[in-house]
Amino acid sequence: MSPHATGRRRTHRLVAGGVPLAVIAALAAGGPAVGAGGGDCTTRVVRTATLDDIPLGAFSNALLPGTVGNDRGVDLGGIGSDIYPAGRTGEFWTVTDRGPNGQVKVDGTKRRTFPVPGFDPAIVKIRVSGNTVRVLDAIPVTTASGKPVTGLSNQEGRDEAPYSYDARTALQYNPNGLDTEGIVRAADGSFWLVDEYGPSLVHVSARGEVLTRYVPKGLGLTGTDYPVVEALPSVLRHRKTNRGFEGLAQLPGGDLVMAVQSPLSLPDTDAGEASRTTRLLRFSPKKKAVIAEYAYRFDPVNVVDPSEDDTSELKISSVVAVGGNRLLVEERTDKAARLHTVRLDRAANILGGPWDDDTTSPSLEQLEDPAASGVPVLTKKLVVDLGTVAGVPGKIEGIARVDHETLALINDNDFGMTDGEGAFDARGRLVDSGVETSVIYVRLPHGI
Repeated sequence: MSPHATGRRRTHRLVAGGVPLAVIAALAAGGPAVGAGGGDCTTRVVRTATLDDIPLGAFSNALLPGTVGNDRGVDLGGIGSDIYPAGRTGEFWTVTDRGPNGQVKVDGTKRRTFPVPGFDPAIVKIRVSGNTVRVLDAIPVTTASGKPVTGLSNQEGRDEAPYSYDARTALQYNPNGLDTEGIVRAADGSFWLVDEYGPSLVHVSARGEVLTRYVPKGLGLTGTDYPVVEALPSVLRHRKTNRGFEGLAQLPGGDLVMAVQSPLSLPDTDAGEASRTTRLLRFSPKKKAVIAEYAYRFDPVNVVDPSEDDTSELKISSVVAVGGNRLLVEERTDKAARLHTVRLDRAANILGGPWDDDTTSPSLEQLEDPAASGVPVLTKKLVVDLGTVAGVPGKIEGIARVDHETLALINDNDFGMTDGEGAFDARGRLVDSGVETSVIYVRLPHGI
């Protein structure tokens, strides 16, 4: 939606028929098949589809009536946090993040704003049909008693304090709140999500109820309306603010791999900001425990994004299982991204060693060359530099494998939000950024 638009585009009528949400729409026939053979030896975009505008209040209240009183002109967005194949051609599961949020500086200090505090993260099923992304169903993420978890900050002193849209009114923390990111679906129909706050791994029923939230040992998260288990390494409590788990993959045997978005702030913020070493963790749903941990080394920031010189802008936003113990890993800034494959070899497991002890000095994050210091860093192989592919937008956060030759990418449009006082007009209505949620199919000449 253009920031200068006087109204919203026509939306599909939402019908509250329980969970999941049914969106009544005439579904157009799918477009040309992707992944077909051809002689082109370059990576290229073969389809781009855009999400229809759906008012956020109507969407949310159809799922959980009365949760959003004023959506401030915000449309459904943010579903680009991740994308996972739903079985049928062109259909995917996606997940929103914590909802519309931004930053406004007050008296020289940035405050985290939640313009629609009643928004509840949702699992959203979509279909790519021609050049349109259509919502098929949506499942709200709820507590054990069926209440919305919301996307609000969890713990005072650890998470950013939540404020209203204009950063003038403090909001209450909510220990149930989730900043959901990666998503996979298990064989039994339940979902696994990752969260940036804890960071945490969240098991969710097919109906959206949080069954268990796995958090770092010693986190001390209390007051939740669902079970919390301290099963992750305690060193993860040093995650950078808003940079917890972002990527999630499901290996063929059922194990899960979570990616810490950025290097840990270990021993302090400065060390984390300067580091190029982050971590992947392997979790066994059968054992309900982390069974391996791996050191992952980013490329230099100016290699990932030639326009950027700030190392702290490096992030992992997506990991995808591509057979056996192989993963596709996305390294990105907000403007560019590169995809690598890695193999999770047993010899690279650092779980339970000195790098999980936050008193180890220097820390893993402080090592200038971890491999030279004896750390078994994962070996990478570049698949594609998306920054060189015409038609790929910025801030790609979700990647799915469509077939051997084709990837589906999805961007996070931040619900059309921007930072600063100009994000909303004098009436408190969103001044939309104009960035839409899109699914982009990219064909790889050599497959994966």
